[in-house]
Amino acid sequence: MDKANVQAVFEAAGLSRVVKDIDSLARYAVRLNTTAVDEASLPVGASKLGGLPDLLPAVSWPEWKGLPQSFIAQIRLEDLRDFDVAKALPQQGMLWFFYDAQQQTYGEDPQDKGGWSVLYNADITKLQRASAPAGLPAAARFHACAARYTSEITLAQQPELDIPNFDWSADEQQKYEQLLSIFPDPGDHAAIHNRLLGHPDTIQDDIRSQCQLVSHGVTDPQDVHAAAMLKDAKNWHLLLQVDSDEHAGMRWASGGMLYYWIQWADLMARRFENTWLVLQSE
Repeated sequence: MDKANVQAVFEAAGLSRVVKDIDSLARYAVRLNTTAVDEASLPVGASKLGGLPDLLPAVSWPEWKGLPQSFIAQIRLEDLRDFDVAKALPQQGMLWFFYDAQQQTYGEDPQDKGGWSVLYNADITKLQRASAPAGLPAAARFHACAARYTSEITLAQQPELDIPNFDWSADEQQKYEQLLSIFPDPGDHAAIHNRLLGHPDTIQDDIRSQCQLVSHGVTDPQDVHAAAMLKDAKNWHLLLQVDSDEHAGMRWASGGMLYYWIQWADLMARRFENTWLVLQSE
């Protein structure tokens, strides 16, 4: 599906007038589909969710509060070239994602920084499969899954936050909510939603606002400095969304999701250490 198809979907849903806002509403993303495998069948350097990371010899396994972090995923960026329509990610190298082994980091406190890690290296010619550190709890180790990518279009869940000069009628908002409930097709809503880029599947409040405030040390939206800070909230973009994935044995709180976010300038400069993580659940 491309934006021309999305326009047709909007028109069929009685939303012809708001087609003007599609560029704000629709974002290309890369879907990460998983299949549980015997990790020995995966070559070193392959994209995967769970299992053990393939690291460079000089890279240490990240830790948090005295414990090794859980390994979440590694993304071989060359695999994404045909699917990253926005061309926002590097064209080569690897991204590695880790998270608090105790799952007590939610991204709602400035002190949470350090409870996750995102590593990047353009040169992945000397990777070695790491062994799980002795201190990593068994419950914090996940089953290896092969990754397969597809392109998709995602729609904003809260259009009023993405559209400048939002002017929709109540009827248009209701029709859009109905469209969201079946887009891109009804069966997809029951699927696992791991993705890179695009709009997130939020479970609670807007994550961009949380990232902007908390990463700057502000936890109260009524703080005197909050209004000025929130003007830049749209600079935050989803880097990786990780669902509660049964194939990997991952479950985030009550069937929630992990979201790794990054500001656009940092993404373009490949400063992946400057991410902010949020966990949301029911």
